[in-house]
Amino acid sequence: MSALLREAPLRAMRVTDLDAVVAIERSAYPFPWTRGNFIDSLAAGYLARVLDGEAGLIGYYIAMSGVEEMHLLNITVDPPQQRRGHARRMLDELVAFCHEANALKLWLEVRESNAHARSLYLRYGFRHIGVRRGYYPAEDGRREDAAVMSLEITTGGRPHALD
Repeated sequence: MSALLREAPLRAMRVTDLDAVVAIERSAYPFPWTRGNFIDSLAAGYLARVLDGEAGLIGYYIAMSGVEEMHLLNITVDPPQQRRGHARRMLDELVAFCHEANALKLWLEVRESNAHARSLYLRYGFRHIGVRRGYYPAEDGRREDAAVMSLEITTGGRPHALD
């Protein structure tokens, strides 16, 4: 990973970021989160971080803590910025936060059809745990299954090796 990516600043998401966040969300997904979903996440005190770039926001993530675990609710990179290591950069920070918070596992759901994201998570060290049937909305009123994945958070270092 380049030094430039390592230096890209991650910071707390603010209400003033929501126009840019919602624009990225809408460009990335056919069934995006609403502005209200992001406002509710901020109001609930979830871990909400944005990745800044020279031309504006590159991506963001929202995670919810639980008892000795963290649940990644949304991680998104602006489509023109994808496949440049930004998602891994955000995951690295989230895993570091999990260490600090003594979270033993990081959980997520991902669309079964999102092969690129599932591949990234597997390379990162997540394991496929199961399936949530009909979890996501899909075209024509149908529903799509979600792969449930988890990452063991080890003490003293990262549990995985990145390529």
